[in-house]
Amino acid sequence: MQNNYYKSDINILGIETSCDDTCAAVVQNGSKILSNVVASQNYIHEKYGGVVPELASRKHIEVITIIIKEALEQSGLGLKDISAVSVTNRPGLVGSLLVGVGAAKSISYGAKIPLVAVNHLKAHLYSNILINPEQEGGFIGLIVSGGHSSLYVIGCDWSISEIGHTVDDAAGEAFDKIARFLNLGYPGGPVIDKLAREGNPSIIELPRPMLDSGDFNFSFSGLKTALIYRTRRNPEIMSKENIPHLVASFQESVVDVLVEKTIRACLEFKFNEILVSGGVAANSRLREKFEIKAKENNIEVHIPPIPLCMDNAAMVACLGYHEFMRGNFSNLDVDVYSRSDI
Repeated sequence: MQNNYYKSDINILGIETSCDDTCAAVVQNGSKILSNVVASQNYIHEKYGGVVPELASRKHIEVITIIIKEALEQSGLGLKDISAVSVTNRPGLVGSLLVGVGAAKSISYGAKIPLVAVNHLKAHLYSNILINPEQEGGFIGLIVSGGHSSLYVIGCDWSISEIGHTVDDAAGEAFDKIARFLNLGYPGGPVIDKLAREGNPSIIELPRPMLDSGDFNFSFSGLKTALIYRTRRNPEIMSKENIPHLVASFQESVVDVLVEKTIRACLEFKFNEILVSGGVAANSRLREKFEIKAKENNIEVHIPPIPLCMDNAAMVACLGYHEFMRGNFSNLDVDVYSRSDI
């Protein structure tokens, strides 16, 4: 596989199918997004209140070729112009991952270009490079999504070490479960974000779990349980006029813990920059509170635009570019994994 290694521009085709979004993108030289196509499955999983793995993988099979073709067409490039194909192979739903990895292997073999398998979580952190290509490392990273709520120390060489994680539900998972409990719809994060703007978080008080635990771990299952018990003790909270206050309080508790622990980590490890990524990073209150608290502590916070917070293939292509430049290629027998640390 030598034909595209030394083009003047390095064009990476990225493929992302770790959960229920079918994504393909073309990124040039690690930061210039030529295309970024996402096919959502929310309409399929909405009636179940969460992702059904078998349905997700079936839909990936139906649309993966179409989405890859569209990404290439939007980029104005053909496979002959692609330097490598980068694909998520961990962590995620195994059935979904297999579809993306299978497509990437076929392209790599057929076009005789390198295959670069990457970690979905690491790709989320690299999404910030798409906005600031000069980012060199030396900060705290927070990944907060439907499946993950984790803190990392990122060295100047982009070495990544986990310092904290959720011990039960991730933040996005908790949003989905509360939205399902309150019959607000799916996905829960955007619904709660919108409805909370109409509420007052101070009216209904909820705990801040593990805020003072002395470590950098998170826990949101107990907060979910506290809200449910509160509504059982006080059924009037479930009235139409009180629901905005209830979800505003829930959101404020989640946001307070995420922001406070991330700021503490930044101060403890003597950094002055924070990278925030993952689907929950699209939450308007989280973004607002990070801006306020970071300014108070002379810390700079980087959060990608909302489309790059969600699952997307541009971040996969970005990470793939850096692995390509390091010579970290994958064999065609590379496997997929449901769980994986960075």
